[in-house]
Parts: sequence; C-alpha cells; structure tokens
Amino acid sequence: MRDDEGFEIDRAFDLLPHVVGASWATIWFRINKIRRPSIEEFRNKVAEYYAMLDPIVNSYSQDEKFADMTRHIKMRNHDEIERILKGRNQEIEKRFKRYLDYG
Repeated sequence: MRDDEGFEIDRAFDLLPHVVGASWATIWFRINKIRRPSIEEFRNKVAEYYAMLDPIVNSYSQDEKFADMTRHIKMRNHDEIERILKGRNQEIEKRFKRYLDYG
C-alpha cells in the first residue's frame, strides 16, 4: 500500500477517538451524574464507545484488492484503542481534564 492511500483513513483515526469515543463517554458520565470518574474509568468508557465503530472498521470487502487497506485499518484501530487505554492519546487526556473542570 502506498503512503498516500492511507491518508484519509489515518485522518479519520486521528479524529474518531475523541469525536466519537470521548464525546459519547462524556455524555454517559453526565447522564449518570458521575462527576469525578477516575482516569481509568474514563479511558475504558471512551474505548468502549470507540469500539462500537467496529462495523465500520470491518466494512471493506474481503476482496484481495482491499487486503492491504484492511490490514492497515485493523492495525490502526488496534493501535488507537491501545493509545486510549494507556493514556497516550492526548486529545482523550484533554477531554478528561475538561470534563473534570466543566463536566
């Protein structure tokens, strides 16, 4: 796979964890009136909502011409979940701090 072939997918993976995962998690904590979740609780809830995107991750045809892209997407998805859970996604960490401050 050429580097430029993954550009759009990589941009989506840059945004999806915080746009989907953190946003949905924040609403969940608000509705449940949990004002001070631990960082681990927040990360786990973000990862839980982010994982709901699996149907999109698995949406490309199993056709051989999509094989490289499918591998790339699955690897990138796995990496993003690991980054969330280990606190290496700075956007998620910012969203957590913002929730504690303004939630």
